[in-house]
Amino acid sequence: MAKRTNIFKNWARHQRNWYGKWHLYLGIIAGAIIAIVGITGSILTFRDEIDAAMNPKLFKVMSEKPRLSLVDAYLLFHKAHPETTVNYLYKPDYKTPYSPYIFYDYAAEKQVFVSPFDGSLCGKRLYESGFINVVTDIHTSLLIPTVGTYIVGIASLILVILTISGLRLWIPKEWKHLKEVLTVKRGASGKRQNYDWHNVLGFYSAPVVTVLALTGFCISFYLPIVAIVFSLSGKNPKVVADIYGMKSTYTKTAVALPLQRIVEVGKQTFPGGEPMGIALPGDSSGSYRLDISTKSSSMTGRREMVLVDQYSGKVLATSKEFPNVAQGLLSWMQPLHYGTFGGMPTRILALLGGLIPTALFVTGFVIWWPRWKKQRGATKPIKNKAVDIDAKRNSFGTNLKLGFKYALWFVLLSIVCGAIYGLISGIVIVPAAYVLIFSVPIVLVNFIVALVTNILHILIALPFKKRARIFYRYFAFSSAFFIVYMVVYFLLMNTGLKVF
Repeated sequence: MAKRTNIFKNWARHQRNWYGKWHLYLGIIAGAIIAIVGITGSILTFRDEIDAAMNPKLFKVMSEKPRLSLVDAYLLFHKAHPETTVNYLYKPDYKTPYSPYIFYDYAAEKQVFVSPFDGSLCGKRLYESGFINVVTDIHTSLLIPTVGTYIVGIASLILVILTISGLRLWIPKEWKHLKEVLTVKRGASGKRQNYDWHNVLGFYSAPVVTVLALTGFCISFYLPIVAIVFSLSGKNPKVVADIYGMKSTYTKTAVALPLQRIVEVGKQTFPGGEPMGIALPGDSSGSYRLDISTKSSSMTGRREMVLVDQYSGKVLATSKEFPNVAQGLLSWMQPLHYGTFGGMPTRILALLGGLIPTALFVTGFVIWWPRWKKQRGATKPIKNKAVDIDAKRNSFGTNLKLGFKYALWFVLLSIVCGAIYGLISGIVIVPAAYVLIFSVPIVLVNFIVALVTNILHILIALPFKKRARIFYRYFAFSSAFFIVYMVVYFLLMNTGLKVF
């Protein structure tokens, strides 16, 4: 019994050291990037308000006249300015009645602001040069084309790992010390208070930071995530490209229908819906795309999509052809990331959640720097290999069981994180469900990587009869996570919850 107890103590100590190393090295590698992305993300939670405040002449149009529809305003504008190219009509979701309509000229990278009262021109600007767009580029790609998007995505995943490892390190050795790790000790030295602040901020912000980081990763790797979700739903991801590539049937005698008629087709397809955006045909074979907001989608920012033939008014495709879970995932990704799904309370949480990683990076650096300087000249201690003697702990079966245990804890923590994030606004079930859904592609890809890595390891190591147990442990843990998350995912798909 004593030997068994020592084994578990050694394993616990080894585990804390393992989590500590991940937490330290990943924090050093990605901490600065995470801080930059977090700060810019906090700014973007109130992007519309900031943009309107910085550009009052563009965003505030005073009039006592009733507002025109998006289509009527465009027709008046087009009549007065036929030389202006317009590719997309957009109705911003502002609360103020004086907000303008915004038209886009993609080739010239211009935004055209149009009065919703008489269709007159309010002003123009290059949208790539605006403050909010620069902040957005920093947040999504660090101003590095293409590669920067993946760097940000990987940094977001690292933030998830940092949060998880930080929670594991936060857990006190004895529960009687729980109060100490939940508060900052007043009157203590600056060094101790800094350490307490690092732990306390990390613990209390963990639910929100986890959701922000997880959704940030999915946004950065948007296309692979969509492909995986489509595949899990039994549909070929290529269907998305096929749908958006549909063309109108053009003949020499064909006459394009009035825009009002196209909008009527969209409203008939989604009764009670309101067009929030209209993509105009780019050429004679192009089609109209209507982005329609419905009452049931107001809190998520969900946009139903309708493609319409510009000559016959035939509906070519709709978002109804997307798997429900895929459509739901696309609808909730941005609202969860920026906190817009629950109104002002969750937006404030998202703002604070974006600032917390910077505070943790600073306090963590203050903790690490003196220790690093102290250890530079110190003699390296001899590693205690007692924990590696236990052959049973290295077996595939033992690690698989342990993996199931951790996977179930991760599922529970995912649900709790999503629920806590939405609790302040009274929206609990949907965020909790989607945090699980967002995790599934990561678990699936991790399992594939573990499988391929393990096969290659066996093939390479077999002739030399030398195998590293770490690959078996990795594969065992990954297999357990894959099984648990797949079971939970398919159970979730068949619960009847109206969240997908």
